[in-house]
Amino acid sequence: MRESSFIEQNKEKWKTFEEVLESKEKDPDQLNDLFIQVTDDLSFSRTFYPNRLVRSYLNGMAQKVYLSIYKTKRSRRSRFLEFWKEELPFLIWESRKEFRLSFLLFAFSMGIGMFSSAMDPDFAQAILGEGYISMTEGNIEAGDPMAVYKDDGAFGMSLGIIANNLFVAFLTFISGAFFAIGTVGILIRNGVMVGVFQYFFIERGLFWESFLTLWMHGALEISAIVIAGAAGLAMGRGLVFPGTLSRMKSFQFSARRGLKIMLSLVPVFTVAGLIEGFLTRHTELPDILRGLFIFSCFAFIVYYYVWYPIQKARRGFRVGDVDPYLSPDGDQSGDFRRIQSGGELFSSTFALFRRDFALNAGRSALAALVFCLAVFLFSGKEPASLFVFEQQFMGMIQAIPDLVRHPDIFWLPILQIPLFAWLILQFFRLIRTEAQLHLEPPKTRQRPLIEWLKAAIGAAALVLLLLAREWYTLLLFSLLAPMVLLWIQIMLWEGKSAILSISRLFELVMTQLGRYLGFSLLLAAVGYLFFLLLDSIILWLAFESLGIGFLLEQSVMDNAVTILLVFCTLFILFIFLSALVYGSALLYFTLLEIRDASWLRTRIKEIELQRRIQGIPRED
Repeated sequence: MRESSFIEQNKEKWKTFEEVLESKEKDPDQLNDLFIQVTDDLSFSRTFYPNRLVRSYLNGMAQKVYLSIYKTKRSRRSRFLEFWKEELPFLIWESRKEFRLSFLLFAFSMGIGMFSSAMDPDFAQAILGEGYISMTEGNIEAGDPMAVYKDDGAFGMSLGIIANNLFVAFLTFISGAFFAIGTVGILIRNGVMVGVFQYFFIERGLFWESFLTLWMHGALEISAIVIAGAAGLAMGRGLVFPGTLSRMKSFQFSARRGLKIMLSLVPVFTVAGLIEGFLTRHTELPDILRGLFIFSCFAFIVYYYVWYPIQKARRGFRVGDVDPYLSPDGDQSGDFRRIQSGGELFSSTFALFRRDFALNAGRSALAALVFCLAVFLFSGKEPASLFVFEQQFMGMIQAIPDLVRHPDIFWLPILQIPLFAWLILQFFRLIRTEAQLHLEPPKTRQRPLIEWLKAAIGAAALVLLLLAREWYTLLLFSLLAPMVLLWIQIMLWEGKSAILSISRLFELVMTQLGRYLGFSLLLAAVGYLFFLLLDSIILWLAFESLGIGFLLEQSVMDNAVTILLVFCTLFILFIFLSALVYGSALLYFTLLEIRDASWLRTRIKEIELQRRIQGIPRED
């Protein structure tokens, strides 16, 4: 068709479109139909008249239609404000019973701590520790009872306090996954400690000074711990009382609610840490000034977390905007074609993880068993003398570097590399089978030996991350392991060499670094939860019961417990590795779509080939 004939045939329609766009009242359905027809004409003009003015004219009209449809879309800024003004108060109101219970538990525990201290003079030493009691009594004798808050380096002190408080709050929240029992225990423990601390100074006639010092930062800090407890109880309620939902779906719903409440505490803990580092040390300030500051902090907490949600509930929430949405149950498969947000990646990862859990658990158990047989049969030493597990918080996590590098077993990393490589390859093959149901398979087919070598190179990089025996080793592993697995995914899926895959990796990741870091931290948090689930007092009690049930000698008992601990630690590590592999694979396909838009291009071509009326293909 000649360009003049094309214009003559459609000019009346385009004129009508312009009139609709200029009118103040617009029908959404009409705009939708208009957009479809304009894009059809634009596609035609791009094909047959790419360098003519008609293409520019239609392109401009399509832009006007698009802006008319999407001009009311909320920006990130408005979404941020909406969270604090509408969504969070709604979630707090929905969790008001948990807030009330958390406060009562903490207050009751404070009372227990004070009462126990009054009845037993040695109770404070048992709770706070002999070292702290001795130091504080020395400060009292020196005439400065609050000297503990006056250490040098206010900025460094503030950073340490913020990190510690965030960790305690996260632990309080995540312990709600144990049917809320863990959260209740942590609330009681912290409440007792605060009560004992406060009574320790009351007993010595220093109530007012201790109150003005402790609660200057404690008004925000301790209130935030109570709120974190409410978030943990809200998450645990989904497991304990699933209602008409399945227990897993109810847990997803309540965990999402609790996590959003927890996010609101990050600025609260940050401010509390800065106050404790910079302001609490100034005990020379007038009492009235410190009292007003404490009152202001409590007033903020009461206003935002109590009064404001009540007022919003009375006026009515915009429930359609803030009510959390749960997707219906479907087949547990990942979406490998479209771009997924961090939350969608997380859900897809654990849908696949849950589906293949039995198979992957068997493989992880086999790998852990091979490690135990190889080490304990050929090392020539008793198990209890090789690995030491401290019966303390995160004792099993702290022992992981010893399972990768041990001074008495030089070949330990050489053993771990093929175990990691075999597991990674098995997990990736499951993902590849799933991905090929939705995407075109790779053009180049690699030999099994080549795939094994590439997986071994990646496994060596993972083992290398665990070689250092530093406090940051596991944090470094949590942040960089997904990147190493992305590198392996590129080598296996795209068939590139290890060197070329590195450049491809940075090409994909650097443009979406925030998405990568957020998703990696989320997976790391879940990994630590796996270990916390296992590394609990229940596990230690179960191991100690072996000696009672089987009447074993102490040396035999110690060796048996060590072997079981090594097996359990590696089993959880390998299970966590499967989740990392699944998550990195889904992240890879999301980054690939962001970078290349191959699936989007395919969909656009399909749209261009079809003429539609109200979104329904029209038969020619």
